[in-house]
Amino acid sequence: MNIEKIANESNVKLTTARRAILEILINTKHPLCYEDIKDELKMDKATFYRNISIFEEQNIITSFESNDRKRYFEFQKSEHSHFICTACSKIECIHENPTFNLTGYKIDNIVIKGICPNCLQKGN
Repeated sequence: MNIEKIANESNVKLTTARRAILEILINTKHPLCYEDIKDELKMDKATFYRNISIFEEQNIITSFESNDRKRYFEFQKSEHSHFICTACSKIECIHENPTFNLTGYKIDNIVIKGICPNCLQKGN
């Protein structure tokens, strides 16, 4: 993905902080929270969340809250759902289309909570 192109198409000025956040989110395969990436960034928490807010407003990234009450972010590559294990808190991207429909609504994201296969095997 070309970060300059993404910023240009979204009318977002590409600062050093924004580039750093986007590079991390674009190059990961799963959602990340601030704590997951804070050591890779040279910015304070307020700067991170201010930029994340801009990215969300421009639909560059999506976010959701997990069991641990942290907000997780990911680059908007394609619409998909997430599964959060209530036993181990692992987050997985689900690229299958769940058969879920609400008449008159447009659904952007579905977060499914339950127990993952690993924890089921362990008896959780």
